[in-house]
Amino acid sequence: MAAKSTETTTKRQVPAVTRAVAILRFLARSDEPVGVNPIARQLDLVPSTCLHILRVLQDEGLVEFDSNTKRYSIGIGILPLARSALQKNTFSVLVQPLLSELSEKFAVTTIATQLAEPSQMVVIALSQSSLPFRLQVDLGSRFPILISATGRLFAAFNVLDVEELHASFDKLSWDHPPSFEDWVTEVEETRARGYAVDRGSYISGVTVVAVPVFNAAQQMVRSLVAIGISERMDDRQVTELAQSLLKLRDKIETMQIETGS
Repeated sequence: MAAKSTETTTKRQVPAVTRAVAILRFLARSDEPVGVNPIARQLDLVPSTCLHILRVLQDEGLVEFDSNTKRYSIGIGILPLARSALQKNTFSVLVQPLLSELSEKFAVTTIATQLAEPSQMVVIALSQSSLPFRLQVDLGSRFPILISATGRLFAAFNVLDVEELHASFDKLSWDHPPSFEDWVTEVEETRARGYAVDRGSYISGVTVVAVPVFNAAQQMVRSLVAIGISERMDDRQVTELAQSLLKLRDKIETMQIETGS
């Protein structure tokens, strides 16, 4: 019998797809509609190429165009895709009821996040607090990967270059920004204890507690997060909440093994 030949598969670049995805991500992050030239300038694209891609995305319903202002925004056609992705995300399906239990027990808002692109985390599950306090966060919300408690986790449990970290850190927006040196110390503390805490640095008066969720390669790709009013969360309660989040994480990992997901 002839020996079976082996072929090395290589990933081929598809520039048009890469550019289209970059445009969609840019529009998703933009608070207001944006014109062709600013989009092209931000993404280092030729304006005519950018316009061509935008028109195709508009035809597909993924981008909306305002003929009066000549500006583009993310389209509602993206919603069915996002909804389908969340429904088929086994992690978000498993974690949702557990987040709800934790939210009710501690009177905090709980979320699960997942790495969506190199510099962003996206909310894939959410349970709001029963208190009048509400954090403005929705399914699909995105935020910088190094911000708040989740950011400390990502820096602590992934191999990252310190200089690159510093450059990215300087671009973050905090209510009470820590110095980079203090932040690095907090990252080291996070690595040692296994969870992260942000007490009012990201959002004034709000405490954020987060634990990492790892993939098979032991890289942090998700997080479980609890958010509450700082006045209602002393050190003992923060520790208890963190331990509960860690137990929830372990329970989810066991459920995934049992279901083979």
